Amino acid sequence: MQRSLDQKLAAIRANPHATREFILADAKDADMAFGVRAPGPRSYLSGHGARPAQFSPEIWTRDEYGYRNLPEFLDIIREVTHQGLVDIMLLSAYVNEQLTIQEGLFQNSAVTPACRANDTTDVWAVRHGCYTREPSQPFRSASIDHIQCGEIECPRPGGLPGANLGLYSVTFVNELKQDRETLLWYKSFREEAESKGFRHFLEVFDPNVKSGLAPEQLGEFINDHIIRTLAAVPPAGRPDFLKIVYHGPKAMEELAQYDPNLVVGILGGSAGTTYDAFKLIHDAQKYGARVALYGRKINQAEHQLAFIEMLRLITTGKITPEEGVRAYHGVLQVKGIKPHRPLEDDLQLTDQAMSYDGSAAKRSKVEVRHNPLAPTPPPLIKPEIMVTDWPKLPNGAPDFNHMSSVQRLAYDSVRLK
Repeated sequence: MQRSLDQKLAAIRANPHATREFILADAKDADMAFGVRAPGPRSYLSGHGARPAQFSPEIWTRDEYGYRNLPEFLDIIREVTHQGLVDIMLLSAYVNEQLTIQEGLFQNSAVTPACRANDTTDVWAVRHGCYTREPSQPFRSASIDHIQCGEIECPRPGGLPGANLGLYSVTFVNELKQDRETLLWYKSFREEAESKGFRHFLEVFDPNVKSGLAPEQLGEFINDHIIRTLAAVPPAGRPDFLKIVYHGPKAMEELAQYDPNLVVGILGGSAGTTYDAFKLIHDAQKYGARVALYGRKINQAEHQLAFIEMLRLITTGKITPEEGVRAYHGVLQVKGIKPHRPLEDDLQLTDQAMSYDGSAAKRSKVEVRHNPLAPTPPPLIKPEIMVTDWPKLPNGAPDFNHMSSVQRLAYDSVRLK
């Protein structure tokens, strides 16, 4: 079966201005970053999930503190694949072995399986770890052959039962020795991938440590690095598309218009509100993005299939982001699923952290200009509801997923001061 990814890439490259084709990817590779937490909290399952009989009762007395296990995670991947609204399903090499090679999940599907081909240290977001606070170091756990056929060396020629598309990520930190090492590893991977007929797409993270760059400079820094990195790479070794942080209209348009053959996509970042996710994909597409790869935004949704359907309706222009949030809440109501937050809170646009572990400094997306004739605005928080604390992640960073609107206002007030 011809994959929807290949059909859309061909249409986009043939005439990017005459098509609304948009590539949607679901990232289910987070076991290479978050470990046990990767499948998401068990409480997101309808009915909160059943307590595994093989475990002692005292461990599972409170299901809401547990996480889905791998079999539950695989079931969700099967459901999303059978739905057929995403074009790419991104997996770890181990999950790829089970679903793609052994089970043949994608044999008669238009969805393309893909694997995370490297795991730089800035995605080592394990509990109680400190790796994500150090400058990103290149590293690869998976081999191309293991991704393609599940063996240390694939028989060639011959059919490859595994995935033949990989995500390779780089993180530039504006430090010569560090960034040179990152480029050398990517060069080695590109050459091996080309020799083995392995396709890839390139993810470019923002610096995960202080880089001496102001927030408004990050878009230009990343854009120049991408063009410079690929300038010496012929078509045979270039990525199928890019995955980057959305730095706003100007930076997106600058990169998207530079080379019609360069298909630009965005990463989703941390979960945030439903409106965050829907507005991000809408705005990125408006200014030139042709791909969105959402991981936590999908995986932590109350109903993943409905969430994906709304994303697809937005990219095809059938509904607006605001309509999507309302329709999504309508689905939850019909299915009897309690939303993470009330509709009015879920329609709020919040400022999202862009590092993989969700702890990077925030970027302001709104420019506020002072009008001397305007009345003095009210304080962010009324004194009678002032709070001084809010939920935090284990590393001390704010936990936006579990903040109330009052706590969010308190946090913003402290941050802005």
